[in-house]
Amino acid sequence: MRTETASADEVSAPPPADWAQARSLVYAAGLAVARPAIERPLAETDGHTLAEPLTPRTDLPAFPTSSVDGWAVRGAGPWRVVGRVLAGGAPAPLTEDGTTVEIATGAMVPAGASAVLRVEESRRTPEGLVDGVPRAAPEWRQPGEEATVGEELLPAGTPVDPAVIGLAASCGHDTLRVRRQPRAALLVFGDELLTAGPPGAGRVRDALGPAVPGWLRRYGCQVDPNSVVGPVADTLPAHVAALRAALDDADLVCTTGGTMHGPVDHLHPALASLGAEYVVNTVAVRPGFPMLLARLVGADGQVRFVAGLPGNPQSAVIALVSLVVPLLAGLAGRSLPTLPHAVLAEPVAGRGDHTHLALVRLDRAAGTAHPVRHVGSAMLRGLATADGFAVIDPGTTGSVGDRVPIVPLPLLPGERAW
Repeated sequence: MRTETASADEVSAPPPADWAQARSLVYAAGLAVARPAIERPLAETDGHTLAEPLTPRTDLPAFPTSSVDGWAVRGAGPWRVVGRVLAGGAPAPLTEDGTTVEIATGAMVPAGASAVLRVEESRRTPEGLVDGVPRAAPEWRQPGEEATVGEELLPAGTPVDPAVIGLAASCGHDTLRVRRQPRAALLVFGDELLTAGPPGAGRVRDALGPAVPGWLRRYGCQVDPNSVVGPVADTLPAHVAALRAALDDADLVCTTGGTMHGPVDHLHPALASLGAEYVVNTVAVRPGFPMLLARLVGADGQVRFVAGLPGNPQSAVIALVSLVVPLLAGLAGRSLPTLPHAVLAEPVAGRGDHTHLALVRLDRAAGTAHPVRHVGSAMLRGLATADGFAVIDPGTTGSVGDRVPIVPLPLLPGERAW
């Protein structure tokens, strides 16, 4: 990083962006330097992002596959038993009418078979033959029924989860080309913060140091516990040193607090000292407007980012969903997240010429959003009961029945988007 000092005014600072514009700007900044593609064994790809479309190496299924236990028969019955085929075997063809082989579910249907008779719908004759009436619909899966060789099943940019890994394995892949998860670090600023025990005597408990790494992991980052540092002393040299150390290893450094220009707010001068360039410097959103994203180029030529999260806890989470989530999507080569919508069940106030992100609980069955209480920018009680934020556009208010965008909070493992 550059080390010469500079005033905060010397850092290129675009004017405050409206909320939608800010999302687009940081997404484009991330996409411009998306992580390089790497080849990984399937078992090591969970949480990464497909760097190329997923296609089958063969038709799926690759051969006609019995969907029931029973008898693969040729011609009219009754049939003489001439063998057995189990899953994993390659049977000889049936060449004579009136013959059959016992067949297991998942086994390859022999060439020449005209039908598969279910075992529960068959019977043995006194002569040891198999008799019964096959169903009219074929009882096997045809080659290519699920997919054909080379067909695009999932596009590049798809997040890899266990379902994708299983699909890739069924397609015959041993490895996948993926973009790795970005590495993130967290610096907590504020001499007033306690890291243990109850708040008191003018000091408050740090709620972001323990919480932000979990948010970042759910949004697709790698966060080493050793990369969470703080509280960092409220001095400019301490801020510069902490940022420089964190940027040595991280693609993204998040900071908490110090995003304004108060007497102990040193983030802007520290960014200037490191030669940073703002992508976004404040956003017209409430709560959380003094958020920022800055870009730096390291000595290795790699672009890295600093996301300045406000010190108030709810404002910090709003900065995460507003700036960090779109940035991470770009870095991973994913699409800019599309926001779902819900119908307001109660009115939500506007915030003048700022976008209002209002905490809501979602009734997924009804498709409605219900505002929650305890939503001050310094409060976390409402956040703990919410599913996301309703987006109220500048110059408007939210009325009952309005259909509005929702910024969802990250799902827990195993949950499905509504």
